Amino acid sequence: MFAKAFRVRASTAIKGSDRRKLRTDVAAAFPNLSAEQLTEFIPNKEELNVIKIYTHKGEAVTVFTINKNPILFEIEKALYPTVYTLWAYPDLLPAFSTWPPVLQKLAGGADLMLPGVVVPSSGFPQVERGTLCAVTLLGNRAPVAVGIATMSTAEMLAAGMKGKGFAVLHTYMDHLWEFGDKSYPPTLAPLVTDPAEKDSAEEEEMEGQEPFISCTADPLQHVDIGDLSLKEQDSYARLVGKEELSENRAAETAEDDNTEVQQETEDSRTPQEQMDELFNQCFFHALKYKVKKSDLPLLTSTFLRSHMFSCCPAGQQLDIKKSSYKKFSKFLQSMQHQKILQVKELNKGVESIVEVDWKHPDIKAFLVPEGFSSASVAQESKSEDREQLYHAPEIIPLYGISAKMLPLFQESGHRKGSILSSSEVRNIIINYVKTNELVDETNKNFVKVNAILCDCLLDKSEQDEITNLKWDDLLSRCLERLQPLHQVTFFGQEPVVRKGNIEPISITIAQRSSNKKVTIIKNLELYGLDPQCVANILQQRVQASATITPTPGTKDRVQVQIQGNQVHHLAKMLLEEYQLPRKYIQGLEKAPKLGRKK
Repeated sequence: MFAKAFRVRASTAIKGSDRRKLRTDVAAAFPNLSAEQLTEFIPNKEELNVIKIYTHKGEAVTVFTINKNPILFEIEKALYPTVYTLWAYPDLLPAFSTWPPVLQKLAGGADLMLPGVVVPSSGFPQVERGTLCAVTLLGNRAPVAVGIATMSTAEMLAAGMKGKGFAVLHTYMDHLWEFGDKSYPPTLAPLVTDPAEKDSAEEEEMEGQEPFISCTADPLQHVDIGDLSLKEQDSYARLVGKEELSENRAAETAEDDNTEVQQETEDSRTPQEQMDELFNQCFFHALKYKVKKSDLPLLTSTFLRSHMFSCCPAGQQLDIKKSSYKKFSKFLQSMQHQKILQVKELNKGVESIVEVDWKHPDIKAFLVPEGFSSASVAQESKSEDREQLYHAPEIIPLYGISAKMLPLFQESGHRKGSILSSSEVRNIIINYVKTNELVDETNKNFVKVNAILCDCLLDKSEQDEITNLKWDDLLSRCLERLQPLHQVTFFGQEPVVRKGNIEPISITIAQRSSNKKVTIIKNLELYGLDPQCVANILQQRVQASATITPTPGTKDRVQVQIQGNQVHHLAKMLLEEYQLPRKYIQGLEKAPKLGRKK
């Protein structure tokens, strides 16, 4: 189901009442969880979000995340645990084992066939058709897949372990797993050790290999090849080929590892520890020598790309995913706990550094490493880096169903507060009209107004006069009466849904004393732009003074003010360099008119 990338439609935080309801639903779906485990599973104070997604096949799925890690997904009101949940509760579902090479097929979207299931000496768990089950790898009790049994245990044995055994919904290494922190399965010893598993475990201990990489058991030891169909024989031939290829690759990897060990004898630290050290070095270098008090508040994304990246030594590259923190926000949280700086979410979904303790012992003790070749970077090159690294956010208008509009959407199964895209609203309205046979027989361009359409879409003064509406008028009226929302997705971050329509970047020209003009730019922060960065670039290009001042009537927002009418330069920067859509910029028409060249 998640073998290919899915599309995120909306992401919202769960309220207290919905959190309690979810805990009740989880208790009903997984009755073997204790009360203590339920409270741990759905905690009271952790960040819990519900995310609406569409799979590559167009299926609507609800995903529940804790601290941005998916723990459950819901399809047609049925709850399913993710592998992250099963690693914490490995005995939550009845489990069936398979061989490690099969995992790659499952992650690619294949279902688990019965010839690929290991038959343990203790026998299979007793399950019925339609039971939700976990799939583990031989020698490790940590589940790597979630699937539904297509037949009961008795039917599996009666079929001679042939045919499809489990319809796989989600696996380790698929796109739902990638949506989380991408952690690896733990190594959990089997409760009852099979002879095959015991042999496999012994060989792994001798060779020092992980059970996910090597497979010492013979995948065909429980199955007679002569009993298989041609299709199944072909599948097994490919399975064995995969094993041989894996063994060859393992041998090559071992040789490469030996070479790397010889090369890295000088540094005994792991790559993760080295990356952590590099992040700490660039962090303190940037705070001590790059960031000034006047730069605050400073967007965390700007601090990373414009300050820390420029402090990275030549030949090295910062990569947060290779560190122990995995996310830059967690790295900054660690520094905040040490009281080095303070980070706040000044605008929803956009974090900024608001305070730095430059007297902190760690900052005062930091010295630039000897031989550092990139200690200073020219302002021009920094400006170019900022321009190149900026990615315009993806902005999608959304619509919420209000109480007044609810009767129109009840037939399609939606509730008050449901969030829809414009295309979804259009499809629901078209289906409603066709289902209720409201298309005008004499002119199909018109729709007959029934009682529900009348109450939802017409004003009181219109209700006695209008009996038909044009399709376009019907749809536009519907969108106007729904609650406006918008979804913003910044590069490398999860989508954020906000109320109302997004405010455009506002450009105005103000008159000052002596008939001087100044250009004022507002709302840059809403689009992930650092006002200070924009001011510095403009100041260089037009050779005029630029200042940052608080925006009147707002909290924690600032505006850029630069001398003269600079709308031409702003238009080039915002439209051509930053690739922002023109509809999100207001005031471009105020550019000075160019005189004729003689």
